[in-house]
Amino acid sequence: MTNDLERRVFQHKLDQAGSFTARYHVNRLVYFEHFREIDQAIAREKEIKSMTRRRKIVLIESINPEWKDFIHEWSTSPLESGIPRAAATRGNDNRE
Repeated sequence: MTNDLERRVFQHKLDQAGSFTARYHVNRLVYFEHFREIDQAIAREKEIKSMTRRRKIVLIESINPEWKDFIHEWSTSPLESGIPRAAATRGNDNRE
């Protein structure tokens, strides 16, 4: 959960966001949701974190079947580019 998705994604791209990101090179934005209220975003993040890996894959593939990195589609803002909703879930090529 973040209030500045673009900044957060770039932190992950530069391995600045924490040891998990740096260790596993998990730095592609393949799914996110947008919420106006922080309480809703936190609740949704907890819900997603509690999902099985399989359910997370189905969720990602429901909006991004090719696992494209959304950051490449942003012009100036993720909301201006028509990308679906936002609460960042990152992915990499390991879909097991």
